[in-house]
Amino acid sequence: MIRPSKFPVRYKLPVNSTELVNLKSSIKEHGLLQPIVIRPLEHGFEIVAGHRRFTACRSMHWRFIPSKIRDLSDKQAYEIQLTENIQRKSMDPIEEAEAYQKYVNEYGWGGVSDLGQKIGKSEEYVSHRMQLLKLPDDVRKKIVHSDLNVSQALELTNVDASLKSEFVDKIINNKLTVKQIRVMKKKIKPQHDLYKPIHNNHSKSLNLIKKSSLALKIMLSRIDDLIEDAHGIDPKQRVDMIKFLMGLRLQTHSMIDETIKFKNYQSEDLLSTCNRVD
Repeated sequence: MIRPSKFPVRYKLPVNSTELVNLKSSIKEHGLLQPIVIRPLEHGFEIVAGHRRFTACRSMHWRFIPSKIRDLSDKQAYEIQLTENIQRKSMDPIEEAEAYQKYVNEYGWGGVSDLGQKIGKSEEYVSHRMQLLKLPDDVRKKIVHSDLNVSQALELTNVDASLKSEFVDKIINNKLTVKQIRVMKKKIKPQHDLYKPIHNNHSKSLNLIKKSSLALKIMLSRIDDLIEDAHGIDPKQRVDMIKFLMGLRLQTHSMIDETIKFKNYQSEDLLSTCNRVD
């Protein structure tokens, strides 16, 4: 008599998933402690809250389960689903973002402000979650797997597509903070146009230069942080440590200059080749 919601807010779990197996084990031991919420339809009932509890019970061949019946519209049912999952913190950030996107754009039930009021979140919170959907699939997967947190990911939404993957690798490998990411973006931006992929025989060479420059700029940002940290160490060691780090900073700047010179040389060579072809 009961069917899943036609407006689900979460992904459907495989029957053999760890989460579902653990839920079944818990229900077997303690019973279904919290009834599912359903709403009446013309024929039967539709789940409003408790899809995974329902799936776990059905997989154990239960014929009857405790349920609360509420008369709700599509919009109200969706809002209850969202609120319950947000309160339980059971949704990953991408699931949240997609659910908000459906409410605002696909179903047209209200704006970001309306949705925020319904689920007890600020307009900024909802808007930021929806911004995550601008990121490519590979980046979203890193958010789902907690390799990248939401604050870090949001910094990538206005980064050019050709640089996103490079940024992600650097952020994860170097465990960059939001502050460090912003510094890195600021340093990269003036030369951004020069780093756009070029589809010719020189593209691999120029892209390697781009990656080299990005790596050096990240290194420079990390050294700046270390210099700031050095001000908090023992005064006897502070002067030598800062002098050492400033030396590394100077060397890194020099390498960045060399990278720029080499890039300009490669660009001139490319332009000369194109002219000869013309």
